[in-house]
Amino acid sequence: METIVLYVLGIAIVLVGLLVSIGLHELGHLVPAKIFGVRVGQYMIGFGRTLFSFRRGETEYGIKALPLGGYISMSGMYPPVAGGQARTASTGFFQAMVQDARTASAETVAVGEDHRSFYRLAVWKRIIVMCGGPFMNLVIAVVLYAVVLCGFGIAQVSTTVGTVSECVLPATSTRQVCEPGDPVSPSSQAGFEPGDRLVSIDGVRIASWAQATGIIEDSPGKRLSVVVERHGTEVTLQATPMLSERYLTDSSGTVMKNAQGEPMTEQLGFLGIGAAYEKVPQPLTAVLPAVGDNVGAVVGMVVTLPQRMVDVANAAFGPGPRDPNGPVGLVGVGRLAGEVASLHTVPIVDRIELLVNIVAALNVALLVLNLVPLLPFDGGHIAGALWEGIRRFFAKLFRRPDPGPVDVARLMPLTLVVVVVLGAMSLLLVYADLVKPIDLFG
Repeated sequence: METIVLYVLGIAIVLVGLLVSIGLHELGHLVPAKIFGVRVGQYMIGFGRTLFSFRRGETEYGIKALPLGGYISMSGMYPPVAGGQARTASTGFFQAMVQDARTASAETVAVGEDHRSFYRLAVWKRIIVMCGGPFMNLVIAVVLYAVVLCGFGIAQVSTTVGTVSECVLPATSTRQVCEPGDPVSPSSQAGFEPGDRLVSIDGVRIASWAQATGIIEDSPGKRLSVVVERHGTEVTLQATPMLSERYLTDSSGTVMKNAQGEPMTEQLGFLGIGAAYEKVPQPLTAVLPAVGDNVGAVVGMVVTLPQRMVDVANAAFGPGPRDPNGPVGLVGVGRLAGEVASLHTVPIVDRIELLVNIVAALNVALLVLNLVPLLPFDGGHIAGALWEGIRRFFAKLFRRPDPGPVDVARLMPLTLVVVVVLGAMSLLLVYADLVKPIDLFG
């Protein structure tokens, strides 16, 4: 019962984090829009039927039934005319769609308040309004990564002994468990215990586990005097590393092979101790690079999204596993959050950290996706404003008439295609997350 409660709690925490992130994203649009005088009719979190709303001034604030996004309704998102010339509706489906978008936009303009329309704003003001949402997601991500990196810290190899091997097994052995007759490890013979902190080896002060490993590997058959701190007291142990064989690996950890295709091995000194990991708080200077790395990873995923979705389809309808680094939908995110919260083998502090990481990653995803230069994303309006600014700049430079606002409504057919594709991908991810979820915890 406790596992189920924790599972549901994990989902609820991430869902609330997502809703708050969406609300702040829309607030990032709302505040500059109101500062610049744009009339905002609605501020809504979610889509579909309104569950709760209230009105303050000219704006209705509320929550809708489907928490799959949010929006603010700004007056006059699209210009009713392009270049100052009136338009007439065509009988074609796409032309009618464009005209319907203009008509719906015109209906949001109150009588005598056309000057408060979004399309009337200066180009730089429109860019600020549309960048406000992604900027809020960036701020949230930075704050959450600061909590994770500077508050919880990053697990790093310490100079403390985490494991002590009971025996020595050759590199070619397929066993992981000691059996009678196996040679006792030098660390067991010397009396090492988990929790011992390495102080010095043969008089050399130990500052890192890599330093200690280097000394041990270079000293097969040599008796070493090892000073460890145990329960606040320094203890001197006598240990002799034995000559041991292990596989050679490259920088990625892959076992290297010789010309005959056989695994390559090397002989090194071996004690049989493993390092413990400890959380080390990072400086504030580590936050922005971490966010930048995450942004870069999401951008790479978006660029390769078609192939990644093909891989998801192949895994969902075939025998192959899901790529743990591939795209995941809201159902998958919810499952991961539930699994994280119900991991009894992980300390609760680490579970909280993982949940915070999930919400931070969601905000990075919202940041990148909303900057895609296509409608209905914020990037589509930003691209339209930039194009309008370029046109007006060159018109002024060459003393030509003002070309007027860019008719972004003409992109509605492309917007429909984008929405359909997004819907299809979302359905595929929901199916894949249900029948073949990504397994990060075995």
